[in-house]
Amino acid sequence: MKKIMLLHTVKTVYESFGAQLKELVKEDIILNNILDDFLADDPARNEGVFSKNNRLRLHKDLESAQLAEPDLIVVTCSTLSPYIPELRTYFTTPIMAIDDAMCEEALKKGDTVAVLATAVSAVTPIVQKLESMGQMQGRNLKVVSYCNPEAIAALKSGDKKTHDTLVLEMAQKVKNADVIVFAQASTAHMADQIIAVTGIPALASPRLCQQKIADFLMTI
Repeated sequence: MKKIMLLHTVKTVYESFGAQLKELVKEDIILNNILDDFLADDPARNEGVFSKNNRLRLHKDLESAQLAEPDLIVVTCSTLSPYIPELRTYFTTPIMAIDDAMCEEALKKGDTVAVLATAVSAVTPIVQKLESMGQMQGRNLKVVSYCNPEAIAALKSGDKKTHDTLVLEMAQKVKNADVIVFAQASTAHMADQIIAVTGIPALASPRLCQQKIADFLMTI
């Protein structure tokens, strides 16, 4: 039976991602999880700086994941995504970042991308990733970002209603974008609401990543 290790930093993603993946994948799989909220909390408390110690912690978490001998490791936090390409070189197990598929899809929608974030540490990684992918395609991509840290603070305290209200208010500020992307998986459940309010296509990383995982499993 195929085995996947999921590395999370947010409890709500930990609680939902695996179940959604099992619904999508048309075969029995073994799922195991690592939840390490420090990996995202530390840069959020330090103006988005991902410290040397935090990079080492991420490396150790991935080592722990690989010790389970999975077929694939999936990192479900966009804050960690910039460090995955380099870290892949240290591991024999394939490692997938949650926003890989979302960024690929966003560039198909147009040249103006709006990023919605609720953690400061998540903004720069996703913006840089989109801009880098745009440059590789020779595109004149415009990426604008919006961030409200009060929303993620509310979510972590258990106040999902306030979180959703703040994210919706933030989305209403988006104008003239070809597509909206969510910097964090924790806002994915709001995609339909934001599309309805803004009239702009909105992309969330979990489902697109889950489909990419399902496609990968068919190849092994």
